[in-house]
Amino acid sequence: MRTVRSGAQAPARWRAFACGLVLLASCLLAASASAWVTHVSALFSAELTPDPDTKLPAPTRYSYRGIHTTVVQGVETPLRTRLEATVPAELGNVLAFYRTELGKLGWQEQHDGAVISADHVQLAFVSPVGPGMLALDRKDSGTNVNLVQKNASVAANARVMPEPGQAMLVFSNISETEATLTINDQTLKRAAGTRAVSLDLQPGKYAYEVSVPGHPVTTKVLNFAAGDTWELTIGRDGEAWSPLLLY
Repeated sequence: MRTVRSGAQAPARWRAFACGLVLLASCLLAASASAWVTHVSALFSAELTPDPDTKLPAPTRYSYRGIHTTVVQGVETPLRTRLEATVPAELGNVLAFYRTELGKLGWQEQHDGAVISADHVQLAFVSPVGPGMLALDRKDSGTNVNLVQKNASVAANARVMPEPGQAMLVFSNISETEATLTINDQTLKRAAGTRAVSLDLQPGKYAYEVSVPGHPVTTKVLNFAAGDTWELTIGRDGEAWSPLLLY
């Protein structure tokens, strides 16, 4: 990784990455089939049992469950792992389950900014490998779960770790033509086959524009939270991929 040299159209705070570090996303669905049990009394019982086969803690009882990861090419350990599930249980019971199971794994609950209400819970954690987040939302007679764990050492080694209190954007062009990104009053052109670059941003919402010759201009808005790293990629066919939350 190197700083963009003087004379380039990117400001000095844009940083370059080797092409070999193209960041990929994988989405591994752990299960999506119905897991409703036969007896209603068992389905809605307060007791939740941890499933020993999941990458992140999850009850054995669910109506939907999925695991999603983002990875660096050539590195097996994910940058970010997210579990989403719908659990047929009261929000309070699901919260108690996660506080117990995450505590067993050494996750430390952070009380600053915690939100706990009858319909919504959002908690931050410090896990043994990096930041964690738990969001619970009441859904009909069940609870939606969104649990995230980030791996700080993988992010640091891949040079995609935001500065403290900042967010980061990574721009990759793997197409066979030039691509241009405009964001935060800055414009960056990346020729075909050149290295990916990153930009540190203050947390907040930013409109951006991506243009590739022969393709419609893509204009969207991204909300950057402190500690997040997003990637914008131009695919080999010149189409702009959907933004990816890497870390």
